[in-house]
Amino acid sequence: MLNSFGEGTTMGQHVAAYYQVLQELATEAVSGDTLRDTLATMAKKTASAMKSSGCSVLLFDAASRRLLHAVSHGLSDWYLRKGFLDADKSLGDTLEGKVVTVLDAATDPRVQYREMAQRQGIASMVSVPLRQRGSIIGALRVYTREHRHFSTDDIAFLTAVAGLAAVAVENAQLRELEAARDAMFSQPDVPRLAQDLIRPISFSHPSEEEFARLLDFYKIQWMYEPRSFPLEWDGDKVKEMFTPDFYLPELDLYVELTTMKQELIREKTRKLRRLKELYPEVNIKLLTKRDYHRLLAKYGYGPLGRAEVNVERILLSAPQIQRRVRQLGKAISGDYAGRSPLLIGILKGVVCFMPDLMRNISLPVSVDFMAISYYGDQETESVRIIKDLDRSIAGLDVIMVEDIVDTGMTLNYVLHYLAARNPASLEVCTLLDKRVRRLVDVPLKYIGFEVPDEFVVGYGLDYNGEFRNLPFIGIVTPSPTEAK
Repeated sequence: MLNSFGEGTTMGQHVAAYYQVLQELATEAVSGDTLRDTLATMAKKTASAMKSSGCSVLLFDAASRRLLHAVSHGLSDWYLRKGFLDADKSLGDTLEGKVVTVLDAATDPRVQYREMAQRQGIASMVSVPLRQRGSIIGALRVYTREHRHFSTDDIAFLTAVAGLAAVAVENAQLRELEAARDAMFSQPDVPRLAQDLIRPISFSHPSEEEFARLLDFYKIQWMYEPRSFPLEWDGDKVKEMFTPDFYLPELDLYVELTTMKQELIREKTRKLRRLKELYPEVNIKLLTKRDYHRLLAKYGYGPLGRAEVNVERILLSAPQIQRRVRQLGKAISGDYAGRSPLLIGILKGVVCFMPDLMRNISLPVSVDFMAISYYGDQETESVRIIKDLDRSIAGLDVIMVEDIVDTGMTLNYVLHYLAARNPASLEVCTLLDKRVRRLVDVPLKYIGFEVPDEFVVGYGLDYNGEFRNLPFIGIVTPSPTEAK
């Protein structure tokens, strides 16, 4: 069993070497290189300084409770593709802010893939949390081939490296945020960075690159060849494995692409049958190019059939919308604690937003709806209420729920109409705020996203009665005579 520094190396020399590496990594953290290159350099130099067999940086995806491999050094591809790391099963105390050391990876129950670790030759390991503004965003891990006790100097060194890695991640987030603000998107998060890091530099086939571009257009998260499934064994050795081309986390779906060559389809079909026998919980589909759009359409994506216009680009993806709706629901729950607000929606644009918002409010709420129509020409257009409320709102806490606020003229009319009915309070929650079009200054208490002066559809917003059912919000260019 080894101590923390090699034979012939004094403790003083060992600590001095750590300080030297930390100086180099501090420069690297603010170098302006890509995050992938920065973290890869950190992993390589950390493994070398620790005289270890490998080092990896993992980022935490809170939505799936998984740790995603950002970069690794010294680990084989098959080990990295052993399966997803469950944040609660893979040295879970790290996400509680604790440093976790493992003396024997083959027997320690805190190691999720003990058998795989043994085959990789990992005897001991240590996991240090990556902290960012009080939150744990991932982990730095070091692996050794010999059973090893990690010293306080080792832990102090790795904690400092983890801090520098977190700085590098934050710098990358700030750079991405600047670009996102230019495009008027919401703030990026750590999982988005992790997804970008694990994307391949090149694909093995043009069809894979084409499919990836299609997924990117619809803002569907994807991972390329993230896991290999053993299918046959020869004793303890894996004789045959199958690595699906893509994994779509939001759909919990693996996708294997194939050409129209019948012999390739037969072979892949055989492997898929075997995979489903061994791993019945895995959801996987074999797709030809012709199947792409059918699959995406099934989940609400893809070409839009008979519509005369197409979505030019996705402004807000379905996960972005759902994350923001959860945040709005949480804010309302806190602000109205101890009360039972009444949500009022204007039909039909709130048909998607309002039900999702309700489900994310942890208070007893009631709902009501109004419907309005417009009359007159564009110069003298006025609002008429064609469906009024079903109940009195006197003395109630009312939240007006809107899909989008642009000029503010319609909302201003409705707010005055409701205020005359003497509610205890009256606030507005809107999913979208097209502030650039504002003519009347209306008070908006809760805002989902500020959007540019574009014609947007999806998630309840329509174009000539279509597109309301899209789970994302996209931009279309309607004809001047049809756009309102």
